[in-house]
Amino acid sequence: MLAAFVSTPAPDDPLSVLEVGDRPGPEVPEGWTTVQVRAASLNQHDVFSLRGVGLPAERMPMVLGTDAAGVDEEGNEVVVHGVVASPGWTGDETLDPKRTLFSELHQGTFAERVAVPRRNLLPKPAELSFAEAACLPTAWLTAYRMLFVKSGLRPGSTILVQGASGGVATALIRLGSTAGYRVWVTGRSEEKRAAALALGADQAFEPGARLPERVDGVMESVGKVTWSHSIKSLRPGGVVVTCGATTGYDPGAELNRVFFTQLSVIGSTMGTRGELEDLIEMCRVTGVRPQIDVELPLAQAREGFERMLEGRTAGKIVFTL
Repeated sequence: MLAAFVSTPAPDDPLSVLEVGDRPGPEVPEGWTTVQVRAASLNQHDVFSLRGVGLPAERMPMVLGTDAAGVDEEGNEVVVHGVVASPGWTGDETLDPKRTLFSELHQGTFAERVAVPRRNLLPKPAELSFAEAACLPTAWLTAYRMLFVKSGLRPGSTILVQGASGGVATALIRLGSTAGYRVWVTGRSEEKRAAALALGADQAFEPGARLPERVDGVMESVGKVTWSHSIKSLRPGGVVVTCGATTGYDPGAELNRVFFTQLSVIGSTMGTRGELEDLIEMCRVTGVRPQIDVELPLAQAREGFERMLEGRTAGKIVFTL
């Protein structure tokens, strides 16, 4: 079957080890099934996998991809929840210490077919296209959990989204504005800031800019480069929710500001099957949809990875089959 995969890591030149070609069909453990993939979206996780981050060489070759939408063995249109809990785990899958994502331990979704636990399948509403549905299980679910589950902020609150154009950032803009939050963003270029405003952001600023007023919450996925600005931008008692650190994991902690102004720092990762079900229903009922930058056939996966590595994104990059 056609797949995008990696056979050896390259920390300094990830694109050099991306392979697009033939791979064996998936093995199906007991309690699992297969999905004919119709669409899968690209995430920063896939670039990290090419670098060998979280994916040691002994697990390769590994098909990349953490999320997908497609058709199951019974002909049902489905969305795949990307968090694979350990056998017997109950409750919040993200708290399972042995949880994995597709493409970490089990082969990923950038393929014509993927094996998944039956419990990881959710019905895809007819209102969502396969491409739109494929954007939900990683970036959009991460944003949904950050804002609606972890932040404790209510509609009417002002949030700052660091970075205006990535998958999680665009999801936060769309979800936040739809739900009645005042959404401010930072973006590196005038083009990215204008695109964020078009998506529903109320104001857009240059990175590190002094804001008109301090915000109730900051949604962080950038890390080292933006962390100090995030902490300084919060009102006393505010909250920063962090789901990643694409520019580095070791910023200055700014502990003096954290304790003196009584800030909350909350970590968040992915989301539960139940939260994905709620997100799908929110999209169905409200009409909010993922911002898709470009759809490419899986055979052209290299072009999608190039766009992500060069920062040429304005929403999600989706591979179709």
